[in-house]
Amino acid sequence: MIEFREFLPSQPRALAIAIPMAMLALWGCAVGPDYKQPDTKTPEQYSEIGSATQPTSRSAAGGSTRPDYQRWWETLNDPTLNRLIDRAVGGNPDLLAAEARIREARFNRGILVSGLFPDVGAQGGYTHTRTSLNSAEIAGFSSSASSSQIPINSLVESDLWQAGFDMTWEIDVFGGNRRAIEAASYSVQAAQWDQRDVLVSMLAEVAVNYIELRGSQRELQLAQDNLQSQEQTLELTRRKAEGGLVPYLDVAQQEAQVATTAAIVPTLEGQIRQTIHHLGILLGQDPGSLSDELSVVEPIPVGPGSVPPGLPGELLRRRPDVRRAERQLAAATAQIGVATADLFPKFSITGALGVGSQRLKQLFDYSSRMYDIAPGVTWDIFNAGKVTSNIHVQNERQAEALQAYRKAVLQSLGDVDDALVAYNREQVRLQSLREAVAANQKAVDLSTELFEKGSADFLSVLDAQRSLFGAQDSMAQSEQQVSADLVALYKALGGGWE
Repeated sequence: MIEFREFLPSQPRALAIAIPMAMLALWGCAVGPDYKQPDTKTPEQYSEIGSATQPTSRSAAGGSTRPDYQRWWETLNDPTLNRLIDRAVGGNPDLLAAEARIREARFNRGILVSGLFPDVGAQGGYTHTRTSLNSAEIAGFSSSASSSQIPINSLVESDLWQAGFDMTWEIDVFGGNRRAIEAASYSVQAAQWDQRDVLVSMLAEVAVNYIELRGSQRELQLAQDNLQSQEQTLELTRRKAEGGLVPYLDVAQQEAQVATTAAIVPTLEGQIRQTIHHLGILLGQDPGSLSDELSVVEPIPVGPGSVPPGLPGELLRRRPDVRRAERQLAAATAQIGVATADLFPKFSITGALGVGSQRLKQLFDYSSRMYDIAPGVTWDIFNAGKVTSNIHVQNERQAEALQAYRKAVLQSLGDVDDALVAYNREQVRLQSLREAVAANQKAVDLSTELFEKGSADFLSVLDAQRSLFGAQDSMAQSEQQVSADLVALYKALGGGWE
């Protein structure tokens, strides 16, 4: 408990009131630069617009027709994928960790906000003191005085009862604390955009893994079908060799082909199991928890034939990583004000209000009151350039954050252009592979028919089978890649966080 004076002289009391009022009058200013969002120029349209992706169409009224990126995975028309994504949103560990970072940033801001208000504490206590008789002279009594004139009990023992409040308040005259709160507010917003960026990435990862699963299942199905067909050809070749119609070399070559195709099966089965495990982890579940649900073979999800990517200027508002970088730039700007405030004096008020008495029954009497108020100022006048160096540090951090924001903008534009290139070109490749599969299937049918009639050698059949299986496998991989490129395009466009 601070030692209190019962009253203040009139002039000091007026001064004690005037100083806080003057500090409060200055409270409206805040040093340091005010944040202004950078003026970022973007191209009028993406450089890689093709037949599969057209620019946003304009309506007659001058508006634009924009695609809905909110639930883009529904354009793949796969109910199983929809269910997986809904479950991942509620259980993905990375997403839950990002949500925890938002709450952490909010609580950190709350700590800084509390610094704007007085810190008030309550105290109370009782003290019992016994003084040595041999130290009576210290209390102002003469040793020559008659013992009958000395109130022995008052010298030897005393009680003191106290209760009250004390207060400390550093007034944010030059806005250092307010700039810190401003930076913390921007950090909260950056954490929110970070969570949305994690969400966008997680949605894309679930979709891509699901597409890979269906693609591997399709490749496995093709391998098993080709293996069955090759085994039938092997049996036919053996019968012909036993009848002396073909050499046993043809049998050995077909056996090698069957073994080669059979070797692909366990590899694909392993890929399927691993992908199912990865999907389980993405959903926040045990790796094997989705085995029964996803072991049923379903086709590769197919999206729309064309996706309007919109305008590049819209990307800056939709990409969460760009919005996060912009909020981090704002926070770095506010930190300059925090550092600049250290150049100026700091004003504070300390005080206390309470009661004190040697007798408990008189503790709350009016005459037991006591109080104290003490305005103060501290100013770090000489610090060998520490404050100015810190200001320079914060300025450079702002410059670094500005370049990070510019890079995020450029990267977002590049991601969309890259995704457009991949999606457009893979569509063309898939069409060619479909034609190749049709031609190879015709070649297999004709060569097999001629071989059975003895009009063609077995090498023609073997070559046709190899070409067909290779074309079918490439087509299945291309179908998978088209859907994966579509997911990459939606991710590059920042869809899914709404």
